[in-house]
Amino acid sequence: MKFKIVGIGEVLWDLLPSGMKLGGAPANFACHAHALGAQACVVTRVGNDGFGDDIFKRLEGQGIGCGTVQVDPTAATGMVTVTLSEAGIPQYIIHENAAWDRLEVTSAAKTAINEADAVCFGSLAQRSELARASIQQLVATAPVGTLRIFDINLRQKYFTPEIIEQSLRLANVLKLNDGELPVLAEQFGLTGSTREMIQALAGRFELDVVALTRGPAGSLLYQNGQWSDCPSVPIKVVDTVGAGDSFTAALVLGLLRRMPLDEINCFADEVARFVCASAGATPPLPRQFAERLASHPAPHQQLAPKVVPANAAI
Repeated sequence: MKFKIVGIGEVLWDLLPSGMKLGGAPANFACHAHALGAQACVVTRVGNDGFGDDIFKRLEGQGIGCGTVQVDPTAATGMVTVTLSEAGIPQYIIHENAAWDRLEVTSAAKTAINEADAVCFGSLAQRSELARASIQQLVATAPVGTLRIFDINLRQKYFTPEIIEQSLRLANVLKLNDGELPVLAEQFGLTGSTREMIQALAGRFELDVVALTRGPAGSLLYQNGQWSDCPSVPIKVVDTVGAGDSFTAALVLGLLRRMPLDEINCFADEVARFVCASAGATPPLPRQFAERLASHPAPHQQLAPKVVPANAAI
């Protein structure tokens, strides 16, 4: 069984020191999900330019459905200038007024969401009012049994407390890193240990799963009162671009296959480590990753988290 996975939001070109690479968290997520055995597409928007044409070619080359990729008649395809620290940690200059800032609700997008087993969205693509309304409307229409993953992905000035709260109310799975948890703690008045803050977030927003990535310290998962703490393994980091997106893809497919929480956590961490040790956001993943997932029989019944109120989206 191939699960249907949808990434919603930005697609762009990362202008890396090593050259131009396909990027954007939802696109990276979809590419990794496909490499792990899913049927994946991206609801996004590119410009009517050569860079947009190249995105179609690149996505199709990676097996990603492009029927949900919109073309804007005037806005340019998104670009991000990326510099890397000595430790391989990326710094971003995200160019504004990109085509994905004008994302619309289309019939193709609605069909993809209605058929999806999991939908992943973040905060960056919601920086414009138009795209934010479109993304929240689409996520809110996902069927009750669909995983709605808010991969928060805070970038520079491109988020607000309102975007974060609205997105959490739409989601049933939250993925964040150890630099983003303090932002949420301040916004929502969370105190105590890391686990206490995560549990408070899960309770407040009816989140089925919360995943915290901690770089070299590994990852922490919470699901309905259960915890999994996976320490990482030292590696030689080339760059960390796309590693979080690969973790999210592995997490989602593990959840859909109802794998044990510890196994999901360690598997997702292993996939992310491989990406960190490779150049670019979407290096080819070893075939054994998808084979390991496929060895777990797909369940007849998916998770059925919270029902999103009709007025949850703006």
